[in-house]
Amino acid sequence: MRSLPLFTICFLFSIQSLFAQDMNKGFKLLENGDFLEAKNFFQTILKEYPTNKTARLCYGRAVGLSGTPKEANEIFTSLLKEFPDDLEIQLNYAESLLWNSEFSKAKTYYAKLVHAHPKSFPALLGYANTLSNLKEYQNALIYVNKALTVSPGNPNAMLSKKYIRLGYAYLLQQHEDFEKAVPLLEENLIDFPKDSNTLLQMANLYIIMKDFEKAKIAYKALNTSKEDEIRSLIGLALVSHLEKNDTEALAIAKNAMEKVTIINNESLYKSAVERYIQALIWNKKFSKANVLISDLDKKYPNENWVLALSATANIYMSKFDKSITTYKKILENDSKSFDGNLGLANALFANDDFLGSYAATEKTLEVFKDQKDALGLKKKLILKFTPSLEQKVAYNFDSGNNNAITSATTLTFPLSTRFSLIGDYSSKHTENTITKNTASSHHIKLGANYLLFPGTYLKSAIGIDNVTSQTTTYNQFLMNVSVSAKPFPLHQVEVGYLKKLENFNADLLERKIVSDNLFMNYNLNTHLNVGLYTQYFYTTQNDNNARHLFFTSLYYTFKENPVIKGGINYQFITFKDQVPTIYFSPSQFNNMELFVELLKDENSSKEKQWFYHAGGALGLQKIENDDKQLTYRIQTKIGYKFSDRLLMNAYGQYTNIASATAAGFSFTEIGLRLKWLLSSKTNVFKTL
Repeated sequence: MRSLPLFTICFLFSIQSLFAQDMNKGFKLLENGDFLEAKNFFQTILKEYPTNKTARLCYGRAVGLSGTPKEANEIFTSLLKEFPDDLEIQLNYAESLLWNSEFSKAKTYYAKLVHAHPKSFPALLGYANTLSNLKEYQNALIYVNKALTVSPGNPNAMLSKKYIRLGYAYLLQQHEDFEKAVPLLEENLIDFPKDSNTLLQMANLYIIMKDFEKAKIAYKALNTSKEDEIRSLIGLALVSHLEKNDTEALAIAKNAMEKVTIINNESLYKSAVERYIQALIWNKKFSKANVLISDLDKKYPNENWVLALSATANIYMSKFDKSITTYKKILENDSKSFDGNLGLANALFANDDFLGSYAATEKTLEVFKDQKDALGLKKKLILKFTPSLEQKVAYNFDSGNNNAITSATTLTFPLSTRFSLIGDYSSKHTENTITKNTASSHHIKLGANYLLFPGTYLKSAIGIDNVTSQTTTYNQFLMNVSVSAKPFPLHQVEVGYLKKLENFNADLLERKIVSDNLFMNYNLNTHLNVGLYTQYFYTTQNDNNARHLFFTSLYYTFKENPVIKGGINYQFITFKDQVPTIYFSPSQFNNMELFVELLKDENSSKEKQWFYHAGGALGLQKIENDDKQLTYRIQTKIGYKFSDRLLMNAYGQYTNIASATAAGFSFTEIGLRLKWLLSSKTNVFKTL
């Protein structure tokens, strides 16, 4: 074959050089992330050189990275058929699978590439990223480290390693494997000091671990820019709330709001104003919160984060119906909204729609598998409707030389979320150590609780007391029925009828005094931490006596967890007939006292935790025309929750208030209580 003339060879080299220079412009566009311009550039090149492999490859990358990954995959598939052994095309084809979220297919393909080219940096890094997308983080770390061995310190590989660690730490966090999660985030901070993503995830992890001091340290380290400083304040406000310091949470959230107004970052503004409104709600400043929510609703109409704030405010204000309606709107906008799904479940629970709450919780867990809060609510629902057994034993004595030993066993068996059966057996043996008079009673009762509609319960029970004393033996029929309702938010009323046998001591049991009681209880809570409780009893007895009893308590809650409250109590009693030699029956009795209480409720306590109650009161009582007398009482309880199904507590009380038998009276009781949930399962939700 004859050689080409010299001028022809020169011309070809000249064309190749010019073409390479033109391609360099396209390479720079790709490098700089100008993918749409690069796409147009290489499209023009291909019109003149349609078979050029490099131009076709670069065009495929530009197409994929500019937003049409499916078309890019088709381009690389076509190239791969023409050049099946070309590593560059193989790598781009593999990457296009990632762009199209075909991670399983990409994993298989990258595995072959890595096996064939164990020192190929892009193959190793691509495989690591594929495994990361499949949440196979352990293997992803192995292969990103292999990539870094080939190209030490490569910024792309280091960035991938950062996000692999973040993903792996989050996965471990979901499985509560905190011992492995924390070191991964600490390693990230060594490679990327003060990295915002890592610090935010670390703070969130410590919050879940309830290590609030370390969460604060992580948030405070997040202050390398004005934006991060605001993110830090938003997080610190939440930590203060979790530490039960809502006043501090509001001050921090307000600071974040002031700072966010001077920067132009709408996303951060939304986060700051959201936290500020939440803090207002936590502090029960509902009027101001609702004004801001209304303003946001005009600016961001029907946006879920604003609707969630409105729903939260209504929950705190006990307006559960409104909250439920709002959460349903959120789910209409986005059926997979976490706030919408779990918020609806909690609102339905608060509104006594337990079947609806369980269904909403299950829906939440379908969307957010193993989500901790949803699992907690599901467990709470199951435990609420699990059969339970409660046993009490007590010993008491008084200044009238009476003592008694009592035992009470109660079995509660829910048949549905609306109907529960309650069986009760109790016995009491009482004796007067001076007169040697003794009596025993055995009480059997069967009752039921029925949820008529949200907030309204019907309670009823019938029973028989069998009494044996030194002079008589008899049976007495007993009953009680009541309806409790919440006619308005924060208001609760109960009215009922109670037929009971007076069994305080042996003398009363021997006399067979039976009382018929009409009663009403009313409780009012307010958003100002002030509450009012009032009780009234009208009693008629089979000895033709009658009694009016009125009690009221005005109290203030200083702290909510544990509860610290105090206030003033007033009690008035009057009997139609005075029979002081038989029982305390003054024509007028007045008692006023100041009281204080400290309470950590057993229902809010977690397993392996103590719960307690301590209360005391000091006051004055006046019986008819007698001089005023100093009164005092002390109540204590301490218990331990061995598990969600088993708890035990001891209690004691002492009082010298004369409303039980006579003036100058003192009464002491100590007791022990055991509560056991008989199963870890319930059948009331089986039809769902």
